[in-house]
Amino acid sequence: MTSNEAEACVRQAVLNFMQGYNCSQAVVAAFAPYYHLDQDMALRISAGFGGGVGRMRMMCGAVSGMVMVAGLQDGQIQGTDTAGKAGCYKTVQQLLNEFKEQNGSIICAELLAMNKCQVVNKDHVPDARNAAYYKTRPCVRKVESAARILADYLTNRQQT
Repeated sequence: MTSNEAEACVRQAVLNFMQGYNCSQAVVAAFAPYYHLDQDMALRISAGFGGGVGRMRMMCGAVSGMVMVAGLQDGQIQGTDTAGKAGCYKTVQQLLNEFKEQNGSIICAELLAMNKCQVVNKDHVPDARNAAYYKTRPCVRKVESAARILADYLTNRQQT
């Protein structure tokens, strides 16, 4: 991935989120073309990971999206490929550690609390995307952070 392609993916991830896609969808769909993954499929496989997985505020959806793309890049396809599995896990741990270092956590509820957002879920219904949502939520910055970490990894990986 070139640095121009990487920057385009970061911008697309932010745009995706601002168009109403959840944080996981925003990241996965931005990188999908790089892996020849159909956009509809990218959006579907990442749909349930928004809101910290089904709006349960567990692992940040942007982080989940980053993990899915890491799997597309470094995931093993044979069940007996333990070295491939270990390599993928190593990549994922590096990416997640970098996200946590930059953002303070990989947990949705903690990221929201750091921004003084209400993190209690009453139901499965997503919050309305309006000016107040975008003003108070750190989510778009987390999407950008995850996309940039991933883009940097993919760019540096290709250069080495």
